[in-house]
Amino acid sequence: MTRIFWDTHLFLYLFEGGTSADDVKRLRERMLARGDRLFTSSVTMGEVLVRPVAAGAGVADVYETAIARAATILPFDATAARHYAALRAEPTIDPTDAMQLSCAAAAGIDMFITNDDRLSGKVVPGVKFITSLSRAFL
Repeated sequence: MTRIFWDTHLFLYLFEGGTSADDVKRLRERMLARGDRLFTSSVTMGEVLVRPVAAGAGVADVYETAIARAATILPFDATAARHYAALRAEPTIDPTDAMQLSCAAAAGIDMFITNDDRLSGKVVPGVKFITSLSRAFL
């Protein structure tokens, strides 16, 4: 069992459709077949809910329920904050990415999957491997 973290855009691709949505669906099917566990963070939840909250009419509830059923939601807590501080010392990582990576690091994630190729190959203590969706095992 591999502990895999999805960055925000993977969920957005699923909700909004398009070519990348098909890639994410294939990735999820492979994860389920292998018995991998899916993780994301409370930061992801907040980012995903911005447009649904604006749309109103319970759309946010649907998105929130779907994510909570599929993934373990990691908090941005004191342990993550310590990782965050170390990550922000590197100027090439923006604050939101640092928050996501710090949640993953605090949880000891095996693979962090993002849409951002710039994060691929970064070394983050607590995260074994960081890759982009385009390079993930599809």
